[in-house]
Amino acid sequence: MPMARTPILAILTVLFLTLTLGPGAAITAGAAAPQGSAPAAKNGAKALPLVVVVSTGGTIAEKTDPKTGGAVPTVSGDDLIAAVPGLATLARIEVVNYSNIDSSQMTPERWAGLSRAVDAALNRPEVGGVVVTHGTDTMAEGSFFLDATLTSDKPVVFTGAMNDASSPFPDGPGNLYNAVLQVCSPNSRDWGVTVTLNGYINSARDVRKTQTTNVQTFESGEKGYLGYITSGTVSRFNDRLRRVRLPLPETLPKVAFLATYAGDDGAFVRHAVDDGAKGIVINGVGSGNVNEAVYGAVKYALSKGVVVVISTTVYYGSVEPVYGDLGGGLMLEKDGCILAGDLPGQKARLLLMLGLAGYGPDAAKLKALF
Repeated sequence: MPMARTPILAILTVLFLTLTLGPGAAITAGAAAPQGSAPAAKNGAKALPLVVVVSTGGTIAEKTDPKTGGAVPTVSGDDLIAAVPGLATLARIEVVNYSNIDSSQMTPERWAGLSRAVDAALNRPEVGGVVVTHGTDTMAEGSFFLDATLTSDKPVVFTGAMNDASSPFPDGPGNLYNAVLQVCSPNSRDWGVTVTLNGYINSARDVRKTQTTNVQTFESGEKGYLGYITSGTVSRFNDRLRRVRLPLPETLPKVAFLATYAGDDGAFVRHAVDDGAKGIVINGVGSGNVNEAVYGAVKYALSKGVVVVISTTVYYGSVEPVYGDLGGGLMLEKDGCILAGDLPGQKARLLLMLGLAGYGPDAAKLKALF
């Protein structure tokens, strides 16, 4: 008898719910949706973060030309995504094909356009972060330019490859997978722009390319890596120490970058002044010194209102006002040069360009940037 009453009770329950709460409630109460149904899959897909991949070219997007034997840009951002197994399990991906050039052809003006494109993506509320695929030759500079000019605090990861897509050991797919993983990880917040290859995460300010062909080329020296990616996990080692941010100008002033050397007569410094440079960054020797002839050329530049920043060819340590002879760091600073601290010369040039665009030749404000 109890079994005979069970269908009647079920029918009465469904009828009651239909009359009081509507047909949908009756269906929900009567049976659970099957596992793996279309609505559940759709909702699961929506739960994944949205990551925008901005492709600019570089070795990661190159294949060997059978006619010349040289690697050339041939791979689009969409092709890069398609070559990475499992990427769809990490995030929903959108691709922006910004350019397809070797990074030796990059310019500050192209980075300015890239900064605007990345900011436009980051300003969309649904976007969790951006991955920029970029050639490794100038990746350290390009990442620093964006680090200084982006307005959003969402994660931005630069990645690329040392081996092209035709190589029997392409490193691009793994680097791209890790970059998306990093954007999605809660362990990678507040790092600003990073350069992430071969599992190692570097601050855009401190990173350098240190090896011409080996996949382990990007390092942060004595500052150390920010983190490391292994087995699908971002391990956080350090917080970033410093970040300078400046408005992105419509135009960038002309700034020369020169490296001094034993026997330098200062002619290149004088030429840069006469050629219309608004600023000059000189990679000095040691802790930021030049010889007497270059010192005379620096004084000439300063007399013409050209801003002069002194960096160093030495990898580690800072430019310091120590030596008091003609061309020593102490004399250069006293005469009005700005010392770049521990910022490498190529990045000091980009920072001076942005600073001059924002502040003009205001020595106090420009000095504070370094």
